[in-house]
Amino acid sequence: MNINIRPVVIGDYDLIYELWNSTEQARRAMNPVDDSRKGIERYLKRNPTTCFLAYLNECTENHKIVGVILTGHDGRRAIVHHLCVRPDFRRQGVARMLVKKAEEALRKEGITKVFGLVFKDNIAANDFWENQGYTIRTNLNYRNKSLNENVPQGE
Repeated sequence: MNINIRPVVIGDYDLIYELWNSTEQARRAMNPVDDSRKGIERYLKRNPTTCFLAYLNECTENHKIVGVILTGHDGRRAIVHHLCVRPDFRRQGVARMLVKKAEEALRKEGITKVFGLVFKDNIAANDFWENQGYTIRTNLNYRNKSLNENVPQGE
């Protein structure tokens, strides 16, 4: 399998949105504002060098992309907002390649720490992140407030 990685551009949005909708866990993480075309366009403008797409060299219409990672930062700390791999391409190193590429890009921008949010009940994702060296912080509470009525507050 020949996987290539390149930066995400807004022209990829429809394929990325389709990928996100291919799994229940990815759908759970989406919201109608931030993950809309307009929301992703805004995100990519702020983070043009830290978001990546994995695709097959021998692209067919059905498999143009096999994974995506959206990672951004505030100049100090980074966050992985979305990491998704097509279900039929999992456990083949695609996610690991995307994480490595994003971490390299963040280092180039002087970022020294990155975090991500994973649903507690997503055992496979939690195992993956643990294997990548990401630890659970037990001394912090994650707090959140929706500033838009169309964005769910969460549990």
